[in-house]
Amino acid sequence: MTETPHPLYAAHAETLTRALTAITERGYWSAYPESPSPRVYGETAAADGEAAFRAYLGGDFPLDQPGAGDRVATEVSPFGVDLGVRYPHADPDALIAAATTALPAWRDAGPRTRTGVCLEILARLHRHVFELANAVQFTSGQAFVMAFQAGGAHALDRALEAVAYAYAEMNRHPGTADWEKPAGKGEPLRMVKTFHVVPRGVALVIGCNTFPTWNSYPGLFASLVTGNPVLVKPHPRAVLPLAITVRYAREVLAEAGFDPNLVQLAVEAPGEGLASGLATRPEVKIVDFTGSTEYGDWLEDNARQAAVYTEKAGLNTVVVDSTDDFAGMCRNLGFTLTLYSGQMCTTSQNILIPAGGIETDQGHRSFDEVAAGIAAAVGKLTGDPARGVELTGAIVNDGVLERLTEAAKLGEVVLESRTVEHPKYPGAVVRTPTIVKLAADAAEIYGREWFGPISFVIATDSTEHSLRIFRDTVGAGGALTAGVYSTDEDVLDAAEKVAVDVGVHLSCNLTGGVFVNQSAAFSDFHASGANPAANAALTDGAYVANRFRIVQSRRHA
Repeated sequence: MTETPHPLYAAHAETLTRALTAITERGYWSAYPESPSPRVYGETAAADGEAAFRAYLGGDFPLDQPGAGDRVATEVSPFGVDLGVRYPHADPDALIAAATTALPAWRDAGPRTRTGVCLEILARLHRHVFELANAVQFTSGQAFVMAFQAGGAHALDRALEAVAYAYAEMNRHPGTADWEKPAGKGEPLRMVKTFHVVPRGVALVIGCNTFPTWNSYPGLFASLVTGNPVLVKPHPRAVLPLAITVRYAREVLAEAGFDPNLVQLAVEAPGEGLASGLATRPEVKIVDFTGSTEYGDWLEDNARQAAVYTEKAGLNTVVVDSTDDFAGMCRNLGFTLTLYSGQMCTTSQNILIPAGGIETDQGHRSFDEVAAGIAAAVGKLTGDPARGVELTGAIVNDGVLERLTEAAKLGEVVLESRTVEHPKYPGAVVRTPTIVKLAADAAEIYGREWFGPISFVIATDSTEHSLRIFRDTVGAGGALTAGVYSTDEDVLDAAEKVAVDVGVHLSCNLTGGVFVNQSAAFSDFHASGANPAANAALTDGAYVANRFRIVQSRRHA
C-alpha cells in the first residue's frame, strides 16, 4: 500500500529535507529566525502580535472542543499584569473519547501526510510568533527577547527537530516489500509484505510554568507526527501559550481535512489534580512531563500503562581549575546565573573551586577572589534596573522566593539578592541572584536542587576533590548541564570522563557568547536520559521511536 501524501507534504518538503540533513550533520541551522527585529519579521509584526495577545485578556479563550462546560481562569502573571483569560474546562471522559475517535483516520493518513500537516502547524505558529512570545512572557516571567527566542523561535526549532527524527524513524523501513524464498525444485515462495506505522494511542503533554512551549513542543509534535492524538495539559499558571498552540493546531488540522480533536486542551480547575488522573488512564499511552523530581518519579512509578518521558531537577555543576581568561570566565558565569533569574533547568547551581585558589591570566586568584569576580559580573549585569530586568525577567512563583530567603541563612553570602523595581511593570516580582559560600562537607545543602537565582561557590581541597564531588552529586541527583574551566588538557579530559560516566553534557572553557545553560536545536542534545535528571533526551531517535510500533501484514504474491 503506497501512501499518497497530502499536498502540505510537498509544500514543506524543502524544510523537512534541510531538517533531516541538520540532525545528521549536527552543525548550526535554524528554521525560524530568533531576532524579533522588524527587518526580519516586518514593521507591524510586533505590534500586531501584542494586540492579538491583549485581545485574549479578560475574556473567554476562543476554543471549541468537546465536553466543555464551565470556564476556569488560573493564571497569575509574574509581571503583575491582570490576565483573566477564561478557558473551557473539559470533561476528561469527553477529551479521551474525542481523541480516540480521531485516531484511526490520522493513523491511516500515513507518515508523509502527518509530517506535512505538522510542518504546516509549525508554520502557522511561526506566523503568530509575536503573539506566542507575549503569552510566554507574561505567564512565565521571561523578559520579552528571551520569551521570543526560547518560547517562540527556539521552541519551534525543537519541535521541527522532533518531527525530523520521527520522520526518519518512521521511514527507516519500507512500506512494502516483495519477499521471495527459493523452494528447491518447485516454485519459490513469494509474498508481499506491508509494514504499517501504528501509533501507541492517546498522548498526554504536561506543561511547565517556566518554559511552557520550549519544553512541551518536542513531545507534542513527536507524538502527533507519529499518529497519536495529543491532550495538552498546561501548568495552571501558564495556560495561554499552550492554548494558543492548540488553537492554531486545531485550525490547521481542520483545514487539512482531519479531526481537530487530534489536539485538545486539558485545563484544570484549582486543586483538581487533572494531570494525575489523565496520566493513569488506560487509554493514555504516552506521557511527556517537565518539572519536579518528585512528580516525575510519581509518573514513572504510576503511569505504568504508558511510555513516560520526564525531565526533572538536577544539580548542574561547574568545576573551576584554572583559566587563561579570568574576566571572560566571570562574565560568562555571571550571565549564566543572571539569565531568567536562574529559573532554568540548565542553570549552574554548584561552582566547585579549590580552597587554595586558581591560576589565571591575571596571576593567582584566591578562592574569595574567584567568588568575588563572579559576583561582580552578576552585579554589573543587574546594576541598572532598566537593563537588568531584560535579563532577569520576573520570579515565577512564591516557592522561588521562599528558597531565596532560606538560602541566605545557609552560609556566607558572597552576593546578596536584591529586590528590583521593574521600570515598566510596577507589579513585577524581580529578584537578583544570590551566591552563597559553602564548605565541601555541606553536601546536605548543595546535594539537592535549589531552583531559582541561587548558586553556591564550594571550597574544595583540590581539583581532584572537585571532580569527585561532581561525580558523586551528579551521579546521585542527576544534572542537565556541567562545565569545566582549565588550561590543563589532563583536567579537561578527566572532567569529560566523569561527564561520560554520569551521563551529563559538558561545556569546556566557555568565555564568550555561548553559555552552559543554553542549547541549540539540531546540534546540542538537551538532557541525556543517562542520569536521574531526565529519562530522555531532547531530541534523539530514542525519544521518538517508542511512540509508534510497526505492524505487518503478508499475503501470497
